[in-house]
Amino acid sequence: MSHSPEDTRKGLWLGLLGVAIFAVTLPMTRLATGTTDAPQLSPWFVTFGRATLAGALSIAFLLLTRSRWPAGHERLPLALATLGNAIGFPLFLGFALRQVTSGHAAVVLALLPLATAAMAAWVMHQRAKLGFWVSAGVGALLVAGFSIFRAQQIHGSGSLGLEWADLLLVGAVLCASLGYVYGAKVTPSLGAERVICWVCVFGLPITLPGALLTWPDQPVNTSAWLALGYVGVFSMWAGFFAWFRGLALGGAMKVSQVQLMQPFFSILAAVPLLGESLNMVTVGFALAVGTTVFVGKRYATTPAVPQSPQPSTKGAA
Repeated sequence: MSHSPEDTRKGLWLGLLGVAIFAVTLPMTRLATGTTDAPQLSPWFVTFGRATLAGALSIAFLLLTRSRWPAGHERLPLALATLGNAIGFPLFLGFALRQVTSGHAAVVLALLPLATAAMAAWVMHQRAKLGFWVSAGVGALLVAGFSIFRAQQIHGSGSLGLEWADLLLVGAVLCASLGYVYGAKVTPSLGAERVICWVCVFGLPITLPGALLTWPDQPVNTSAWLALGYVGVFSMWAGFFAWFRGLALGGAMKVSQVQLMQPFFSILAAVPLLGESLNMVTVGFALAVGTTVFVGKRYATTPAVPQSPQPSTKGAA
């Protein structure tokens, strides 16, 4: 399908808007959860609360658009997308961001597009070219090297182990990629916007009681509540509408390239929001990982599978 220059331009701007919205998820999540030394909302409550907010908005959207119920064969993929994107990804991310900076998390989560393509190859039994797997391996080694470098900075030159937070971030990447792939499987029949809405609605039987049970019993800063509102309304819901509309107008292959900017947007957003310093080593690793993603996408066998952020919620945003 060809796209007019005007539609392509609009699609790129909408895609850029969606990526910018998702990029701010990392500093906003850290603002909501606080740090180990100065905790705010618990990662459990942030996970359940953001999904509950998005679920309420999704119900309104589905009713206003008179959307049909998912068919029987669509429910299992939606349930797996819910498990990965509405629960697993934000939960792992929330616990990790209590221990590491938003910029640190941005470098690890930069692997998400490659992880999504790899998950698609596994779930959909598709074979990727050798160049893709080489790019994925190099990207993984870069992230591991960055994590070890950060561990040495914190614990001294004798430390060669990964931080516990890095394992949590890897778990977030795996959860998000699983959710994205299963959400993508039902996107042709349901429509992208309805996929994210049904993912949020499917999660409500867990997320609504979970939010009530984990409601904070101690004073919380106003900034933490505002950050929760952002990740619930924008990261989990509204950002996808801009992203999917951009993909439709400008073409997925062209518009998805702006996703390479997401780690850098996250690093930059953390400067005014969290007061994090602009560490050039972090920027350098993010650039290197982004390069492997760019090269790897050229060898992926499934370019039509939406990349992070996808038709279910991040980092993943």
